[in-house]
Amino acid sequence: MKLQPALYFSHTLLSQVIQSGDIVIDGTVGNGNDTAFLADQVGKNGHVYGFDIQALAIDNTEKRLNAAHLMQPVELFQTGHENIDQVVPIDTPIAAAIFNLGYLPGGDHQKITTADTTIPAVKACLSRLTKNGIVALVLYYGHPGGPAEKQTVIQFVEQLDQKQYTVLNYQFINQVNQPPILIAIQKR
Repeated sequence: MKLQPALYFSHTLLSQVIQSGDIVIDGTVGNGNDTAFLADQVGKNGHVYGFDIQALAIDNTEKRLNAAHLMQPVELFQTGHENIDQVVPIDTPIAAAIFNLGYLPGGDHQKITTADTTIPAVKACLSRLTKNGIVALVLYYGHPGGPAEKQTVIQFVEQLDQKQYTVLNYQFINQVNQPPILIAIQKR
């Protein structure tokens, strides 16, 4: 067995809790990699809510999903993930959510996620999360603004009630250039 990078390990964890027909959230659709993974996991009877503020991200994701014939269970919204509460009804149970925090690869590196939008988005997902469901946060922080978001997100998850949530911090610690960190929050 080989240790997986943070993003791949997030998929490994999510694949253990997502079932066909589930409802899930991609809080940062980016280039569509996670969205396609989620769509494949939930199947045609499930539903994926996908969010991104950049038109390029929505376009890239639609192309990827259409090429893989995975568009049917996906609904994309060109809005920030902080608007999950306005889009996903509060009584909608979700099995999982994923966020890749940072900037859009191949996009404008000045447009980044921030704790001001990420924390409300994570709270919105946690309020809908089913028992044993997982919210995965992949923190890319090697850019201006990244360390501040990383610090705030880690402080937030460290304060979650251990009777309600189990929180995993997964990171390679002997690599250069700020290797991504995976934070996985599982509802008890």
